[in-house]
Amino acid sequence: MKKILVTGGTTFVSKYTAAYFVKRGYEVVVLNRGSRKQIDGVIHLQGDRHNAAALLKDKKFDIILDITAYTGDDIKDFVPAIGGFEQYIMVSSSAVYSETEPQPFREESVLGQNRYWGFYGTNKIDAEKALLSQAKDAYIVRPPYLYGPMNNVYREAFVFDCALADRPFYLPKNGQMKMQFFMVEDLCRFFECLIHEKPQEHIFNVGNKESVSIKDWVKLCYACVGKEPELIEVHEAIEQRNYFSFYDYEYYLNIEKQERLMEDTMSLSDGLQAAYEWYCNHRDEVVRKPYLQFIDEHFVHGCT
Repeated sequence: MKKILVTGGTTFVSKYTAAYFVKRGYEVVVLNRGSRKQIDGVIHLQGDRHNAAALLKDKKFDIILDITAYTGDDIKDFVPAIGGFEQYIMVSSSAVYSETEPQPFREESVLGQNRYWGFYGTNKIDAEKALLSQAKDAYIVRPPYLYGPMNNVYREAFVFDCALADRPFYLPKNGQMKMQFFMVEDLCRFFECLIHEKPQEHIFNVGNKESVSIKDWVKLCYACVGKEPELIEVHEAIEQRNYFSFYDYEYYLNIEKQERLMEDTMSLSDGLQAAYEWYCNHRDEVVRKPYLQFIDEHFVHGCT
């Protein structure tokens, strides 16, 4: 039985990851501050990753799954504190690619500041560099938009709320902007591929092969509730993030390297259905944003 250390373990990706590997029979240790309920079956180490030496200096792990590294300091303070490990996998982000680079983005694309993601993307770049300087054989995973059960970010849940309330949905422009997603369970499956296959390549874009338009994504979310949306296009010069969950930014990742290890991914319709079923019983775990309030204040008579 392999021993895994998961950083975090209390919200969305890290929480799902901890639960996934517990179910798969791994010995799962989570490192977090202990401010939230822990997943059943984990071993909890209460502490901060920046001051973890006392907790970790005598401990060895087969795998480190670092879900919560956001800056270079997050890596520099943490990796030397660990007593030992065989594999290190860090979740980075597609935000490391500048929007000015040719698409689809490849792992070899030039990294740089992205005006939509700002310091989040450049901090992830710093974290990647720091990790590869301390653990050259580490794996770095760069996902697009993640979704699925345990998602506390108000994305698909926002659309579910609109459907449940029989509200029309306000589409940015004509709703044809494309988005690329990756189901959190597929992310965990890919972690397992890295663990078992130990590929020679160490940086991977991950995601669904096909992108989806805003319009089709909204229709899939409504279908999970058993409804069809009334769609209203917004062509006014209004910041999209005021009434919609995503930036006005279309990008696409090349995932050929992922497909060599893991060809199949969950269909978006099945993944959203799983997300909806979770949401029905965990609505209080989602951090809402005031999209509906903005819509009610600004789109009372609809937009065309």
